[in-house]
Amino acid sequence: MIIDQYFSEPGGHICFTREQGSNFAKQVANDFNPLHDVDAKRFCIPGDLLFAIILSKYGISRHMEFIFSGMVVAGIELVLPEPAEELHINDTQGREYLRVRRMGDNTACASLIQHLTQSYVEFSGQTFPHILVPLLAQQNMMINPERPMVIYESMTIDLDRLDIRQPVLQGDYNTVEINGKRGKVELAFNLADGGEIVGRGKKHMLLSGLREYDKDALETAIVTYNDSKKAFASR
Repeated sequence: MIIDQYFSEPGGHICFTREQGSNFAKQVANDFNPLHDVDAKRFCIPGDLLFAIILSKYGISRHMEFIFSGMVVAGIELVLPEPAEELHINDTQGREYLRVRRMGDNTACASLIQHLTQSYVEFSGQTFPHILVPLLAQQNMMINPERPMVIYESMTIDLDRLDIRQPVLQGDYNTVEINGKRGKVELAFNLADGGEIVGRGKKHMLLSGLREYDKDALETAIVTYNDSKKAFASR
């Protein structure tokens, strides 16, 4: 997977257009969250694209923690610091958008980086409707189809070792905590290579604007979501 086409580096900084962020979400991550539509009012760059760039620039460590503190929009220039155990990804004005903590051995193996990145973003792209819909339905809640707000908060990955080749993410368990119209979701996963569990991780997401479960409205939203996928694929 080549990600260079989804960002640019003017003056050595990382920068995105709306088209680059939207194309990564749809072409690579299979993520059709309306927040990543080119014409979205509250457009933001996918967190999975930032994850992919960090791995390509800094390699894979046995322990990695990604904490998102701001929504990156088109035109913002991010400054990549020198390699360290803790990376603060800020814009040229000093505002932080992502913090990365890394511990343990590190590898720059291009093949492993490609496989882990691809497997992770494919797993992440299944969040809606495959994971969130049944998870929220258990609480008699659903995402508001008219204004869906699903935000990437943080993610951790722990690998037992780095001498692996083609790690595949496998869902483990999912939990949700509802507080009024807001929710916190935890998606746990394992990483397997050659049938052996070689690591594990968790992804945390924030939901807002939740509403009471409505089967008809939800089914319409899912049809609309799937139709947008088909329309993009047929372009």
